[in-house]
Amino acid sequence: MYLIARTGPEPRQPEPQQPPKPTPLQMLRGFAVVSGGPIVLAKLSIWAPIAAARRWPNRLPKGPARNAAWALTAAGVAFPGVYGAVIRPWLQNWGSTEAERRRRYPGDADGKPLFKVTRAVTVHAPAEEVWKWLVQIGEDKGGFYSYDWLENLAGCHVHSADEIHPEWQHLKAGDKLVLILGTGPNIASVDPPRSLAIEGWGAYVVEPIDDTSCRLIARSHTDRGLSAIGYLLAMELPHAIMERKMMLGIKSRAEGTVRRA
Repeated sequence: MYLIARTGPEPRQPEPQQPPKPTPLQMLRGFAVVSGGPIVLAKLSIWAPIAAARRWPNRLPKGPARNAAWALTAAGVAFPGVYGAVIRPWLQNWGSTEAERRRRYPGDADGKPLFKVTRAVTVHAPAEEVWKWLVQIGEDKGGFYSYDWLENLAGCHVHSADEIHPEWQHLKAGDKLVLILGTGPNIASVDPPRSLAIEGWGAYVVEPIDDTSCRLIARSHTDRGLSAIGYLLAMELPHAIMERKMMLGIKSRAEGTVRRA
């Protein structure tokens, strides 16, 4: 009996399917949902001082309509000062210490950015447990543990995971972090279970306090240039709100896993 070996090219492995590119209408919908609120507030802040100076609300008949118009005008006049002096600094530094804000983290810009943001929260769970939840973020994976309804309203297909998925634990530099409609930045570096740096943005860092607790830190920067104006007007506020909720979502899930164990 003879064993005959067939020679020839190896069978080609199927290439992974790429998600379809979002249509212009989908992109417009996503932008409107994410940035619509900040843009309206910006317009109100411009319109309100003019309306107050020209006393436009007085053109309405006396009663609830005129009172509402004056209240809206007063809110528009006060909003820039309240946001700039109180709300924005609180969101930028939410939960972080002075030492954490001064520290350098992976993903920090080499030059001098327009501004830096440092948010942090204490998680009563080991750093390794927090990392498992952090590493599987993404629209195509575990979601963002934030306001799923708002992200889905923008056209995403997000369902935040409530359990660890082993198949999502192997993140590496060069992988895409899918944020919305199949798009997003690439991962710059991964140092498990300590840091996850994102190109052009910053990093998420997990710093152990002891064997049973750690600090989850989000550090980002905005470079100088025209793009910074668009980010400040349209993206900064929704991003801050969503990221704060995401960090609290990771904290809740990691601590819940520890309690169940």
